[in-house]
Amino acid sequence: MPLHEYACKECGRKDTRLVLKPGDEEALRCKKCGSDQLKRLISRVAIHRTESDRMADISTSGTPDESYYSDNRNIGLRAKKRMKELGVDLGDAFEEKLEKARTTTNLDDLTSD
Repeated sequence: MPLHEYACKECGRKDTRLVLKPGDEEALRCKKCGSDQLKRLISRVAIHRTESDRMADISTSGTPDESYYSDNRNIGLRAKKRMKELGVDLGDAFEEKLEKARTTTNLDDLTSD
């Protein structure tokens, strides 16, 4: 989706706009002051990483920092990687439980099985 962020040079307001074609960008005006003096900003970028990419970066020696636990996709990845290192197949039931742990907001849902 061609979303771009702009900052108004007159009043400083930042805004995100949908720009479908180059001509649309020339017609943009600030929503606050009406100025046409908008500067396109560099937006943040999100990079999708697969589970195997994240798993490759996990070290099973030591304890990860707090930021590791802020991403629910990391739940169980250290255990999964360690079991693979040890040659243990945890099976489909583990994968199902892991996926449920990543998507639930109620911990009681995990123990009801």
